[in-house]
Amino acid sequence: MSIAYKVSVFNRKRKWDLFLNNIVLTKEMRVLDVGFSEKEYSSTDNFIEKHYPYPEKLTALGVNVPVEFKKRYPLVTAVHYGGGIFPFADKAFDVCWSNAVIEHVGDRDKQLFFLKEIRRVSRRAFITTPNKHFPIETHTRTPLMHYFPKKIFDRYLTLMGKKWATGNYMHLLSFSDCNNLLCDASIHEYKIIKNRLFGFILDFVIIF
Repeated sequence: MSIAYKVSVFNRKRKWDLFLNNIVLTKEMRVLDVGFSEKEYSSTDNFIEKHYPYPEKLTALGVNVPVEFKKRYPLVTAVHYGGGIFPFADKAFDVCWSNAVIEHVGDRDKQLFFLKEIRRVSRRAFITTPNKHFPIETHTRTPLMHYFPKKIFDRYLTLMGKKWATGNYMHLLSFSDCNNLLCDASIHEYKIIKNRLFGFILDFVIIF
């Protein structure tokens, strides 16, 4: 088992504990998971589907057609959409869970729209995203290079055979970025928890 995988398992469990400590779950609660994974590459993928005690009350939203997903989680309602507006009515859900998705939806304007949609369809939200200033970029496991302007970082990733992580694949967020997005989305009552690893802030948990 690699160190990176061990860290991933540890951090997913830590975020799940934070979710349980901040959200009082009930059998009647309607929960939305924004950003399910059709392909699973490790046991940490689709973490809420693996652990949520009332899967029949869980709806998973994603940009991939849920074929394998439905086979793995038959009690979960899976919804495919093309990005943009969520295909749900206002306040259709009691809670929205979105783990490490906002950095993948596009530029700042799209991230802002994503937050507004979460606020629109859910009464509460639990959102996580990696810290832009953590010394290792967690998606590509690249040290320090993401501190450079995005064009330079993308060029480096391309040279290293990781072109898949360039362009709109990820737009990383800092603590101030998160605060500014929340403010611009008219979300004023929230808290941001800083999860640390070896003294550095690894990621943020946003609860509103």
